[in-house]
Amino acid sequence: MAENILIDIIHIIIPILIVASSFVAVYLKDLIAAAIAVAAMSLLLSLEFFILQAPDVAIAEAGVGACLTTAILVIAIRATKRMEDEA
Repeated sequence: MAENILIDIIHIIIPILIVASSFVAVYLKDLIAAAIAVAAMSLLLSLEFFILQAPDVAIAEAGVGACLTTAILVIAIRATKRMEDEA
């Protein structure tokens, strides 16, 4: 009985955190911080998939969504120049 209540609370909290981290990623001015917020959202999404008993989807989301996509975003951001540096 208590286990079902805990799972229900987790199913309420995790989607709220996913949406909150998405909004944080959109509103951040620093691109590296926004990429980290997207990685956090992806990790929370993979946790939700795992709780919903889809471990294969959770592993794919964690590997591709959180790790690989974040690494590509950070490398792309580091390769660009800031416009303020030229002025």
